[in-house]
Amino acid sequence: MLVFLFLIMIGYVLKFGFNSIHYSVIIYLLLLIVLKTAVPLSHKKGMSLIKKGEFRKAIEKFENSVTFFTKNAWVDKFRYITILSSSKMCYREMALCNIAFCYTQTNEPTKARYYYEMVLREYPNNGLAIAALNAIKTFSKE
Repeated sequence: MLVFLFLIMIGYVLKFGFNSIHYSVIIYLLLLIVLKTAVPLSHKKGMSLIKKGEFRKAIEKFENSVTFFTKNAWVDKFRYITILSSSKMCYREMALCNIAFCYTQTNEPTKARYYYEMVLREYPNNGLAIAALNAIKTFSKE
């Protein structure tokens, strides 16, 4: 979709000529394409690994995602503009929840509990973490 918009803009500019607005739009679209595909790459790979049932490998990808969005919090904070994500939950929060989920799937409730508690310390209204912690407490033998 973004590539299509970019091509339309290039066609328009070639037909009618350049001005500063055209340059701005082209730069924004290029930046958007790069950010939309490259920034959440670890997160997307992690989700793909979860679908394949490869939870240990997924944890590594989500940890990379947490590291990236911790260092570059502005990208996550302004994700509506930077990567056109309208998600209520930020990528860092999603990655932490996904790490915890992967630990539940590998039968490691202590590690899962640790990550869900971390989510709740930073994002106290995360219903997913609250429900998961209650389930872990109910069903865990630890």
